[in-house]
Amino acid sequence: MKKLLYPIVIGLLAVVLTACGSNDEADKKNDEKETKTTEEKETAKATEEQQKKMEEMQKELDKQKVDEKKTVAIVNDEKISGAEYNTVLSTTQMQMQQFGQDPTSKEGAKQIKEQTLNSLVGQTLLLQAADKKGYTATKAEIEKQLAEIKDQYESEEKFKEAMKQAGLNSEMLNTQIAENIPYTKYVEKEIKVDEATDEEIQKYYDQVAEQAKTSGQPVQKLEEMKPQIKEQLEQQKKQEKLVKHVEELQKNAKVDIKI
Repeated sequence: MKKLLYPIVIGLLAVVLTACGSNDEADKKNDEKETKTTEEKETAKATEEQQKKMEEMQKELDKQKVDEKKTVAIVNDEKISGAEYNTVLSTTQMQMQQFGQDPTSKEGAKQIKEQTLNSLVGQTLLLQAADKKGYTATKAEIEKQLAEIKDQYESEEKFKEAMKQAGLNSEMLNTQIAENIPYTKYVEKEIKVDEATDEEIQKYYDQVAEQAKTSGQPVQKLEEMKPQIKEQLEQQKKQEKLVKHVEELQKNAKVDIKI
């Protein structure tokens, strides 16, 4: 059994740089050189400084990576490689940045390492459980999911660009899909949760409505938000139950962390 050690990458974090233009003065025919305004110079300088900071940050983040061939953990005699660790590490680093935290700090680096290892071990245990239960993926299911992923991009070129930035190739993506399907089937069929009750939905709505009023935002009617709230509450329940399920699997598992 191969391992799904990180979620399928179907999104792309794109940085768009907008170039500023300058206008030529009609009454200066002899002046062929374009001049930048003070504002343009300041914008260019700020962009350059921002780019430099991003490059320095990336260098610090890269220091947290491990040798791709190194075994970072063994879960029930199944090895997790450094390459797999580095992929999840990058995702975890990005998530921490999105929450306004510094992934390069000593505490941040420690938290990222623990979270990455926990994620890898948990997913491996779930995949092993799915394999034991006999969940599989058919060729048709793999092709359908691949098509759905590609449909999210404007063109084949955009899709390939996203793949490149995510550090994936066609073989890796197909492997992930083939492993993600039985994983998803297992979670859907084995991790059952109760439907969100009207009381739970009302309580959640009241909290959202209060927050909206406090911030001066318009409040939608309960009827409009009910389907969304119901889905969110049930997903939250499933996630909580999934965490507990992994903890139970881990009690009977042999997990050896190597880093």
